[in-house]
Amino acid sequence: MENQKEERRDQEIVYSRSVKAGKRIYYLDVRKARNEDLYLCITESKRRQAEGDEAPSFEKHKVFLYKEDFAHFTEGLQDVIAYVQNQLGEIEERKEWVPENQEMPEGEAVAGDEDAPKKKGLFGIFNK
Repeated sequence: MENQKEERRDQEIVYSRSVKAGKRIYYLDVRKARNEDLYLCITESKRRQAEGDEAPSFEKHKVFLYKEDFAHFTEGLQDVIAYVQNQLGEIEERKEWVPENQEMPEGEAVAGDEDAPKKKGLFGIFNK
């Protein structure tokens, strides 16, 4: 148990971003390893409300992505996103998405405002 606490302290979070998506939150944490190397920890947290329980619980899944794999991961992610878009056509974004710690600027798109400019979601960064 002591080793787990020590290991967590060694994996310091140096940058973090969260993406809220419906009942899920994705945490993108850049962590520093003991050897001063940086890597990405992606955590999916999904809210679960069991019947009869007053407090919700959260189911979490983690993926660790190391810098030497970034290019291959990005290429694979772009490929599968392109495949889904090709199969389904244009995919509508969640309208309530606002990056963490940012307020919706006046005049930006809000639910039902079809004339306002569209904001890029998380996967918009992978489109070229």
